[in-house]
Parts: sequence; C-alpha cells; structure tokens
Amino acid sequence: MTSDTDWESARHRTAISRSTLSMPMRTALRDQILAPTKSVFDYGCGRGEDVRRLNHLGFDVQGWDPYYAPDSSRTPADTVMLTYVLNVIEDVSERKQTLLSAWELTRDVLVVSCRLTWEQLQVTGSSHNDGVVTSRDTFQHLFTTNELRQLVDTVTGVRSVSPSPGIVYAFRTDQQRLEYLARETISHHEWAESSDLTAAVKDVVDFAEQRGRIPLLEEMPPNVAALIATLPKTELTRLTRKGANPAKIEAGNKRSTLDTLLYLGISIFGGRPRFADLPIGVQADIRHSFRSYREACARADRLLLKIRDDSYIRGAMTNSVGKMTATALYVHQRAVPKMPVVLRLYEHCGSVAAGRPEGWNILKLDHRGRRVSWSSYPDFDKDPHPKLAWTFGVDMATLESKHQSFAERENRPILHRKEEFVASDDKNASKYRRLTSAEVKAGLYENPTIIGLERGWAAELERLGVTLKGHRLISAKM
Repeated sequence: MTSDTDWESARHRTAISRSTLSMPMRTALRDQILAPTKSVFDYGCGRGEDVRRLNHLGFDVQGWDPYYAPDSSRTPADTVMLTYVLNVIEDVSERKQTLLSAWELTRDVLVVSCRLTWEQLQVTGSSHNDGVVTSRDTFQHLFTTNELRQLVDTVTGVRSVSPSPGIVYAFRTDQQRLEYLARETISHHEWAESSDLTAAVKDVVDFAEQRGRIPLLEEMPPNVAALIATLPKTELTRLTRKGANPAKIEAGNKRSTLDTLLYLGISIFGGRPRFADLPIGVQADIRHSFRSYREACARADRLLLKIRDDSYIRGAMTNSVGKMTATALYVHQRAVPKMPVVLRLYEHCGSVAAGRPEGWNILKLDHRGRRVSWSSYPDFDKDPHPKLAWTFGVDMATLESKHQSFAERENRPILHRKEEFVASDDKNASKYRRLTSAEVKAGLYENPTIIGLERGWAAELERLGVTLKGHRLISAKM
C-alpha cells in the first residue's frame, strides 16, 4: 500500500468496529487455518480489533495498517490475513502489489477476503475506475467469486481453494492444501482421552469400525499412541478383530473408499498430487482399499468424467436421497452424506470453485446443465413450511456465481413435503410424512401451481378452513 496522502479516497474510513471476530477470521478458525501453535499476521488490520481478540485467545498475532498502525513491523507469519483490503484499493496494479506483499510474508497460508457483487445494493455512489466512491469518500470494488479466485491464483502462482463465498485460501505447498482438503472430505474420528491400555484399544476399535481399518500410530493422539505402542502389531490386530463389529468394519471400509475417491477427485484441481504428498491417513486408506494409487486415481478420474454425463447423473439422482424434479435434485444438508459419491463430488467441485456459504440447509444439483446451489430455509425443522431466505449458486461451466436474497420479499417461496428432502431414517421424517398425509387428505395440494408462495398457500388454508399448529393440521375454528 502507498502512504495515506497518496490515496484517491479515505480508505481508513472503511475500517469498521465489530463486536466479535470478523467472518473471515471465524471461518479460518473453523477450518483450523488459524491455530494457537501458528503465528498470525493481519495485513491491513484496520483498528486492530481482530488482532486484540486473537491475542486474548492466546494466539501469537501481529498486525500492520498503513493508517492505524503504520509503525508496526511487517513480519512473516505462518498464516497471513488480508481481510477486506483489496476492495478499498482504487488502482488494479496496487491491488496486485498489495496481494503480492502479503503473500511474500506468508509461510503456510494466505487468507484473502473481499466483499462480493451481491452487496451492490449496500454500496451507492459515483462510478470511479472499476468501483464506486461513496458519499463518505470511500472506494469499493466488489468482486465476483471467480474474479477473486483468479486474482489470487495469478498473483500467488498457486491454485487457491474457496471455503466460503468471498474467502480464498492460498497454500504455500501442495501438502498443506491437501491436508486441508482431507479435513473437508475424509471422515474424522474423535479420539477419546484414553488413560490406560484398555481404553486406548477401545478407541482403536471405534476407529476401525468407522474407517474400516486399524489406524497407524501416526494417526493417533500422542497419549493413545504411547499406550498402543506397547502392544505388538499382531496383538493389536487380534484385539481389534475381537472387539469390532464385522458389519461396521465393512461399512467403514466402504465409507473410506468413497471418501478417498471424493478426495482424489477434488485434489486433482491443483494437479494430480504425488502419493508421498498425501496426508498419512489418506495414504493408509489407499493402501487398504485399492490395489495401487494408480487404480485409485483412475477410479476418481472416471467419477469426474461421469459428472459430465447427463444420463449417468440423472440415474444417480434417481437413486439418491432427496427430491427429484424435472430439472434438479434437492437434498437437505443432513442427507448429503448419503448421496451417491458422484453427486457428492459434483457438490464439492462447486464448493471448491466458489465456496460453500454459511447457513445453508438445502442443496440443489441441476441435471440440465451443471449448476450447484445452496439455499437457506430458516427453521426448517420447526416451521412446517419454511420460507426461502436466500440462495447462492455457481455455474460449473463458467464458474460464475449468483446470490439472491428473498428475506425482504412479501411473498416468499415455501417448501412442502419436507420428508422428500431428508433421508427416510431422518429423525423428523415420520413427523413430516404425517403432516403431508393430513394436508393431502384435506385437499391442500389440489392446486399445486398456487401453493408454492406464501400468499397462495395462505389462501388455500383459508379456503379449506384449516390452519397449522406446529406440524399438526387442525380446523381453523378450533
């Protein structure tokens, strides 16, 4: 960044006060990008509120800002945060130089966040360069998700990953990127606090039932590994086979095989990784479930090709959990892990490209064309007919994304037949089915073209003299 006197706008005025950590910081914490064992540098830290909060949490964190903290040192760190900085820079070449300066300080991962074009109604003013100068003399350039990712990729020279719309992670090494992708796709075992050998063996049995194999010592927490290391490998195998449920072992092996194919399918977008660069746990899964790494990669490649096959995708959707329509499959978030692996890969490809938004609960996968959409229906479980708050989708051909908000509309789309979106064994499926049965019996679905919006649905309830009390249909006279 240049000095304040060289700016074309009052950039410092965009540094807002917050009552909590910024959203990019919270996302990085969630994804284990930020950790107390890693140093953090906030490049363009504004008023320094994120720095103070991370410091309070015990992080080794420093920050620099050209206006609020110009005398602070710009020092290398494991994780560098560039939070809503690029938006306020008027000159394209300066944006790139700022991004490059932050990257040069990065040892492990650079986290870049920017405001997106869907916020354009919140930014008004006069056009200037490729953005807007507001009445407060602040400048804002709003990015598309594709534009942001391409900018980071070009400047850093690595293939970035988007965890959420408007945020990208650029990793220094393939190993770091692959570790992150593994956390996103491979089933994670929660290890217990084992204090003796019996408890440690029980934990190993639980791992084996989940993953279909005995864990390596390197995959265990130090306290468990120290206890297990006292056993010969043959004895650990014997104890695990004795204590484990064979059916669970088989199911765990199938789950690990599918997770591995999903992982290899996603990881190829940064170039096919070397086997030695894969996380230790993924290497172990491949050795256990496949004849070779080459075979595992070949199967993953075939899955990627099948995403382009309309008939194959429609067939997978027909045999999947969720609601199938003439154009797409709709699945509740809880049921997504039960989709066929090719559909899970389809969704993950969209999330890597544009980021998976926070707060979604309904996934939509188009089978006419390739588009992934995530939607939010607040209070899905409590509201018998939840209203659509927003939807965010990415076109897999162009990688362009679009966000639509419905929260302020008076006549919002609503959902019916909620049991169709969840798995048959979902905790609430029977309750949803009973409500749908009662509504069908009452004649509420006789005019399907008008009940998809709030007003039409309210009119039908009134016409038939019924109302809803929770997930019960009762007479309006009661």
